[in-house]
Amino acid sequence: MSTCISMVIVFFLSIVHTPFVVKHIIERARELVPAQRMTLQSLDPTSELKILLCVHGPHNVPSSINLMEISRGKPSPGIRVYVTDMVELTEKLAASLEQEEGTDNMIVTDRSVIDMREQITQVFQSYIDENNTGITLSRSHVLSTFNSMAKDLTVLADDLTVSLILLPFHKCLNADGTHDSGTPGFRYVNRKLLRNAPCSIGILVERGSGFTDKITKSSQCEVAIIFIGGKDDREALLYAGRVAWHPGVKLTVIRFLLDKNSENAPRRLNNRGDAAEEEEEMQLDDESFTEFYEKYVAGGKVAYTEKHLANSSETYTVLKSLKGQYTLIIVGRGGPVNTILTFGLNDWQQCPELGSVGDVLSGSGFECESSVLIIQQHRLKGQLDGLSDDFSIM
Repeated sequence: MSTCISMVIVFFLSIVHTPFVVKHIIERARELVPAQRMTLQSLDPTSELKILLCVHGPHNVPSSINLMEISRGKPSPGIRVYVTDMVELTEKLAASLEQEEGTDNMIVTDRSVIDMREQITQVFQSYIDENNTGITLSRSHVLSTFNSMAKDLTVLADDLTVSLILLPFHKCLNADGTHDSGTPGFRYVNRKLLRNAPCSIGILVERGSGFTDKITKSSQCEVAIIFIGGKDDREALLYAGRVAWHPGVKLTVIRFLLDKNSENAPRRLNNRGDAAEEEEEMQLDDESFTEFYEKYVAGGKVAYTEKHLANSSETYTVLKSLKGQYTLIIVGRGGPVNTILTFGLNDWQQCPELGSVGDVLSGSGFECESSVLIIQQHRLKGQLDGLSDDFSIM
């Protein structure tokens, strides 16, 4: 009799408790999926662009200011930039935290952090005082362990409804133009944000190209955008459209096209199941590029060149030929599926998070010294993939 009662109780608890668990999981999933896509593509042209511009320290400031400068676009509606310090919460910093009087907020009393933030604020404010047209500047910081920093930045970006997060590369530039070994923690944060951020993302890799030199309205900064195709390239193209409005920037768009008639062209890489999707992407690429061409190239605002290539080997050769021509090269990160023009480029990748082309241009053994901005369009799928991390303890 007692056994039967126990079975009835267990059964009752199961049918009552399970729906609540499932409901909780669904609610959490909905919280992680944004109500709308925060991308440059979905941004209302009459609305200001909101950017979360992240820095690790004062060494990132010159290039970050240049990014802000060339991202202005038209004077109206302008941009709003949230300059955000990424500060690792160490045991030493944790011991220096004090509760702010009358609030639940914890404030940093460590002098080195305070001085660093004041130095960064002063440089950015000086820039705004000299160039106050079309830019609204705000300051913030994220004080977190590397394990939680990406999540905190995601929450901040979501709260501020930004369309673009701009991040520094995890390696610093040495005086001789090479990179140091980098900070693995910052690399982890970048990779995590690429997967879970609620908006589009750009990662700037500084190289010995002079992108730290101040860009003004009278400067002649040579910038290129490489367009091969796909969501990220289309997002990068939209960003380049903003750069095109800067009077101190000479922008060149380089389109890589597949030369199907070449004897070196390989057969289709994708299987038949991907053919319809590939055709749709190509149509979107053509529509996007045609719109850009008519708006910027036809009127002479942007220079244009085409490269007809048969395979990734020729792509690599063209990338090498760009040496010394540009201060900054903008590329899309690219998706997980390789096109014929990029297939094989990632066989010796050093930083897969930069994508095939971005990794080649940023590689330590690559001679091109242009700084590289790698852009990834916001992916809703990335939010869903991230659920496994949040529910791994269940």
